[in-house]
Amino acid sequence: MEILWTAAAFLLTLMILSYLIGDNPLFRLAIHIFIGVTAGYVAVMVIYHVLLPRIIWPLLFGSWNEKILALIPAILSILLVFKLSPRLRKLGNIPMAYIVGAGAAIIIGGAIYGTIVAQGSAAVSAFQFQTGSGNAGKLFEGIFILLGTVSTIAFFQFGTGSGKNGVTNRPKFIQGVSKIGQVFIMITLGAVFAGVLLTALSALIDRLVFTIQTFGGLG
Repeated sequence: MEILWTAAAFLLTLMILSYLIGDNPLFRLAIHIFIGVTAGYVAVMVIYHVLLPRIIWPLLFGSWNEKILALIPAILSILLVFKLSPRLRKLGNIPMAYIVGAGAAIIIGGAIYGTIVAQGSAAVSAFQFQTGSGNAGKLFEGIFILLGTVSTIAFFQFGTGSGKNGVTNRPKFIQGVSKIGQVFIMITLGAVFAGVLLTALSALIDRLVFTIQTFGGLG
């Protein structure tokens, strides 16, 4: 079995690497296999970690309180299936509205508490000096963080009146600060791109090493 799994992994690796010579049926087949396996894995995880323990088992073997609580997601799940029917798809708008609303609330809450509040706390804590050496470095760090935060926010400040030809007029001070924010945004996007590129290169190196080792084992 180990030899079969190694051969399958080696074959799929070659099929993915075949994209280097252009789009081809082997690459598309590998992508379809990957998507199918991922969908199957997600379906199994949803069944055994969501549907069975949180809906099915409480409805069958739970107390009355548990049955009532499990009945609400069960009804919403059934209504969601109606989205497959052109005639009854409007019934599926109720669970879809709940999903979109809950997802938007989670994203907004995460953005506020995970980004805005964290960034503000970092900017404030950088100015909390302690007795001893190193205050000059903390002062420079605090000024740098505060400048990056304010200038980046100023870059996305569009709440001003429109001038001639619909061009937005902003004060020269805001324009100058937004230029600095644009530099911070470019640096951030460059760092993110570098991280993604390093991750992709690490995966490519791992596959190349696997391919070389497989060829070495065959020899």
